[in-house]
Amino acid sequence: MKIAIDISQIVYEGSGVTLYTRNLVESLIQYDQKNKYVFFFSSLRRSLNKEIESIISKKQTIKKYPFPPTLLDFIWNKLHIFPIDHLIGKVDIVITSDWTEPPSSAKKITIVHDLVYLTYPETLPQKIKDAQTRRMNWVKKESDLIIADSQSTKKDLIELLKIADEKIKVIYPAVIHPKYEYSPTPQDTQIILNKYKLTKPFILTVGKQEPRKNIPRLISAFQNAKLKNIDLVIAGARGWGDSLKQIDNVRHLGFISDKELYTLYSSALFFIYPSLYEGFGYPVIEAMNMGCPVATSNTSSLKEIGKDACVLFNPYNKEEMTQSLVNLSVNKQLRQDLIKKGLQRALDFSDKKFAQQWLDVFDTFYDYR
Repeated sequence: MKIAIDISQIVYEGSGVTLYTRNLVESLIQYDQKNKYVFFFSSLRRSLNKEIESIISKKQTIKKYPFPPTLLDFIWNKLHIFPIDHLIGKVDIVITSDWTEPPSSAKKITIVHDLVYLTYPETLPQKIKDAQTRRMNWVKKESDLIIADSQSTKKDLIELLKIADEKIKVIYPAVIHPKYEYSPTPQDTQIILNKYKLTKPFILTVGKQEPRKNIPRLISAFQNAKLKNIDLVIAGARGWGDSLKQIDNVRHLGFISDKELYTLYSSALFFIYPSLYEGFGYPVIEAMNMGCPVATSNTSSLKEIGKDACVLFNPYNKEEMTQSLVNLSVNKQLRQDLIKKGLQRALDFSDKKFAQQWLDVFDTFYDYR
């Protein structure tokens, strides 16, 4: 069978969608021995990561098109003309990405990571909300199957868009890849801590600066906790929303590399993720896999993926968040228990399980006789 996958989102570093797309490419190439793939992407100015391009080129086909996302939104989401078949050739299945929904004569599978544009529209720019609205209208009409990142996202698809239950399948993203397993040495760790001048015990959080990530409320809860000689470290690219003020014991690192992030996970007193809504929540599983205790929101997919392996709190309740910060800071035994549970929970998000579930989906579309 020949399968085309839009990987356009892979060129935008620092997002969960980017990580999902990269892991999808690498997992299928590693574990699928029978299907042929056409990986295609469009970008006017950005280039594909050389390592990913090399991985694809060794076994599969890659096609690149110099079209800006806004143009493709107009052609495919708004006018819905010019089938993708003209660019990729004849295939059996087309898997669409996070931004556009092109017409095609092939079977169509669509990945939906979240429905932020409906659940928290005030946290997104208008152009993104408009594009997602147009895209999802075509998804409802044309997609043969929708892959959701979590049961929470599936529930949103059913309740908010009235999509039939049987048309949606949940496949948890791959988070754990042997290729990317990283155990920083004491020397590596000290280099990173020195680089960012982290001399005190610290609580770590991560995420692009945007209203949905709930960082201002976390900072306020941290100030209320009055934790002596403990810093709150915030890692993540600048996004939009209110700018974060400089506050004592609160450190803003900006965007950091994966290895730096994994080192901070393994060095932190604990990790806290106060997001209001997530279709999934990569940092929660990443932290668990690095042996870092986790506290996170009891909303959307975060409660679902965290289960009993983390401390849960209401992300709208500053006092509840403050109490979680205090409890984890002073209770060493609680942190040790969460480390054990987290390491076990992280095993449910392997690249092999991820690939096998995708292969099972492909098997339901065509008979291999």
